[in-house]
Amino acid sequence: MKKILITGANSYIGTSFDKWLTQWPDDYSVDTMDMIDGSWREKSFAGYDVVFHVAGIAHVSADSSEKELYYKINRDLAIETAEKAKAEGVRQFIFMSSMIIYGADEPVGKEKVITRDTEPSPVDFYGDSKLQADIAIQNMADDSFIVAIMRPPVIYGPGCKGNFPRLVKLARYALVFPELKNSRSMLYIDNLNYILQKTIDEEKTGIFFPHNACDLSTAEIIKTLRDIKGKKTYLIKLPKFVMRFFSHFALFNKMFGTKRYDISESAVSFVSFREGLKKVIGTTGDTQYEG
Repeated sequence: MKKILITGANSYIGTSFDKWLTQWPDDYSVDTMDMIDGSWREKSFAGYDVVFHVAGIAHVSADSSEKELYYKINRDLAIETAEKAKAEGVRQFIFMSSMIIYGADEPVGKEKVITRDTEPSPVDFYGDSKLQADIAIQNMADDSFIVAIMRPPVIYGPGCKGNFPRLVKLARYALVFPELKNSRSMLYIDNLNYILQKTIDEEKTGIFFPHNACDLSTAEIIKTLRDIKGKKTYLIKLPKFVMRFFSHFALFNKMFGTKRYDISESAVSFVSFREGLKKVIGTTGDTQYEG
């Protein structure tokens, strides 16, 4: 039996992975630890095979007054947790980094395609704090302490927060939607759970880029969401001058830009994109449709 400690109680990813592993009660024992106050420092990590660190600030902020907090939580806390795990004999440490370390979205019409050779280039303190922890924890790895770094794109699933639920709500009313040929890497929560389980079972080490095997355009996502609900969608092409105008706005680029992984060995197809969307929105009822 693998004994796993999830550091970061009540997180979406940690809670989902804990629930996922309950399918195999004889194979995994999972505990969670709250990292909000300093009491976790007094608790022993001895006896755990794996520490899965998910504690952190997940949202992006441009408020400079929060900068110190981001580094304190996303960098310093992560590094201290890894140091404690190593000192107390934990075999494997898994750290949730992020695709955000590769910087902002490119303007519409340009592509950001990330390979294993792409150098991280964070543009804000959220991305930089994640990257600094990412690198520091990699450097702790040795023969007795194996490290797995996860750099996922947008994660979505039932009960998720962030930008994806907003996209789901937008789909309710998007009878007409712009048809732009962009491509986004995304990750359904159970595809992440699947790769995390394999990483633990096989004691994998290194940097991983988990993402759905199928990258889709924003228009395809909206159309699929509406199709599941039996709603039609009319896609229209925008004139080039309109696209050029809106490409000056970060929100437009975030929605319609191309940002994807070109790393085939990290593509996961355990749950297809359409099946994942069905689980997010359900097949009946507007309340489920809101995600």
